[in-house]
Amino acid sequence: MSQKGPRGPWPQATEAALDEVIVAHAGGEGAGALLPILHALQARFGHVPDGSVPRIAQALNISRAEVHGVITFYHDFRAQPPGRQVLRLCRSEACLAMGAEGIAQDVRDRLGLAWGETSADGAVTLEPVYCLGLCACAPAAMLDTRPLGRVGSDALLAALAQGATGDDGEATP
Repeated sequence: MSQKGPRGPWPQATEAALDEVIVAHAGGEGAGALLPILHALQARFGHVPDGSVPRIAQALNISRAEVHGVITFYHDFRAQPPGRQVLRLCRSEACLAMGAEGIAQDVRDRLGLAWGETSADGAVTLEPVYCLGLCACAPAAMLDTRPLGRVGSDALLAALAQGATGDDGEATP
């Protein structure tokens, strides 16, 4: 039987993958398996599909509200697929003291995105993060899994362009 997500029926492959993740992680742990299930779904799909919430809740014998609450509480979980690149800008005190607010505003303006948004072409998702552990290299950012330190808005946009073309050059201020 095909599940129905918020945008229509799920593909059978998605349904099978969801079942596989739940079976692999739910093993008698009840609500304690929620985070491992959510992490596994995020790893597999890049987000936690909305249609998975009722199935997870039923498998763990918890409410859909509890599952939704955990997804929305933790900033690393996404309800929608991210862009092909994810740019995270540090919002911690050390980075803010080194000009991160102005850089963030410039990047948001130039990309035309607010925090948490993905560009219309699906190229980039812009996310705030509250410390990357690069305080000595502030202001800091992370492009996908690559940390970037002492960056300016031009360097961040150049790194995005390089990533989009497959060039592995490093960003510089």
